[in-house]
Formats: sequence, C-alpha cells, structure tokens
Amino acid sequence: MASPLHQFEIQPIVPIELGGIDISITNSALWMAIAAVTATAVMVLPVRRGALIPGRWQALSESFYEIIANMVRDNVGTAGRRYFPFVFTLFMFVLFGNVLGLIPYTFTYTSHIAVTFSLAAFIFLAVTAIGIAKHGFRFLGLFFPHGAPAWTAVILIPIELISYLSRPVSLSVRLFANMTVGHVILKVLGGFVVSLGAFYAIPGLLPMAGLVAVTALEVMVAVIQAYIFTILTCIYLNDALHLH
Repeated sequence: MASPLHQFEIQPIVPIELGGIDISITNSALWMAIAAVTATAVMVLPVRRGALIPGRWQALSESFYEIIANMVRDNVGTAGRRYFPFVFTLFMFVLFGNVLGLIPYTFTYTSHIAVTFSLAAFIFLAVTAIGIAKHGFRFLGLFFPHGAPAWTAVILIPIELISYLSRPVSLSVRLFANMTVGHVILKVLGGFVVSLGAFYAIPGLLPMAGLVAVTALEVMVAVIQAYIFTILTCIYLNDALHLH
C-alpha cells in the first residue's frame, strides 16, 4: 500500500523549463484549472435561460451567490459591494478545490501550504493596501483600540501587531491542516478496507462503514473550511475599511 503522503506529491505533467527555471505544468496546476472551469460551468450554464422557477442546478448556483452576497453584506456592509467579485471567486476556488479533491485519483491543491499561504498572503497584502489607501496614517489606529488608556499602548500595540501579522499564517495553516489530515485519515481507512477485504469478508465491513462515515464528514469539512476561509477574509476586509 502506498504511503498516505504519496497523494500530496506534486508531479510534472508537461515539463517546461525557461531560462533554467522549472515552470512545468503540474498535477496541482491542472486541478486548479479544472476547479476554475468546473466552478464557472456550475455558475454560468444553469442560469443561461434564467428560468423564473429555477431547476436544481440553477437553484444551486443562485444559492452560492446569495450566501456570499449575504456574507459580504453582513460582515463588511455596503462598502464591501465592490469587493464581492473577488470574495465570491475566492470562495468558489477554495470550495471546488476542497470538494474535487475528495474524488479518487484527483489532487487537492488546498492541501499544500504553498497554495493556501499564497492565497492568504495576497489577501493580507490587499487588505492592508486597501486600509492604507482609505485611511492613510489613521490605519495605524487599528493596532490601538479606540478608548483604551494611553499607558496600555506599550502592551496593546505589540499584541495587536503580532495578531495582525499572524493572520496570513493562521488563515493558511487552518485550511492546509484540515485538508491534509482529512485526506490522510481517508487513505489510512481505505488501506484497512483493502487489507481486510471489505468486499468479500465480514471483518472488512466495519472499516468500510467507517470510511463512508469519514468521507461524509470530509465533504462537510470541505464546505465549512471554504466558508471559514471566506468569512475571515470578509472580517479582515471590514477591519481595513472601518477600523475599530
């Protein structure tokens, strides 16, 4: 049985080298493209006719839109409308990366810290730039709560600064860790099912049932983690736009 970590190996599909730099198309890049195309198809194809009474797929695409629109409105306010396309795209990219990765023989790019940290770092830099552009030097007030006694600045400012700088780390590690651990558990349980002969031996029925239950749990975790990643982005955006 292959190692549970084998599924996370990045492998080149189309080797490309430019100026001594490896820019090969890998399985990770391939599944990012597949996720993007699938998400676009799910959102565009069902609503082409714009039926007054939506079918299942149209209702699904409209539900995605409504959930993220409500999330942006509730957490950012009306000022967040202009950032809705980015937040929605981020949610769909993470969601489909998580969910498609549960299909056998696919690749979960959100299980790589390089991917999740790149997303989190971009969000962190973008939110910081938005805050500075909107408030100028007043953006520094984010690191000292309004109304706090002046003498507490020595304590509060370092704490708030460390908390702010740790945002991309916590945001990326949360998603990466949940996806990685979940897939390792599925791989291990799958190995038990095969070794015990779940399809023709009674002893294998228990790990088979456990595998089904864990798979259902992982689907739920995949959706929840995409939601958490997106809502935290909205909260960070709200802090940059409105300070505190």
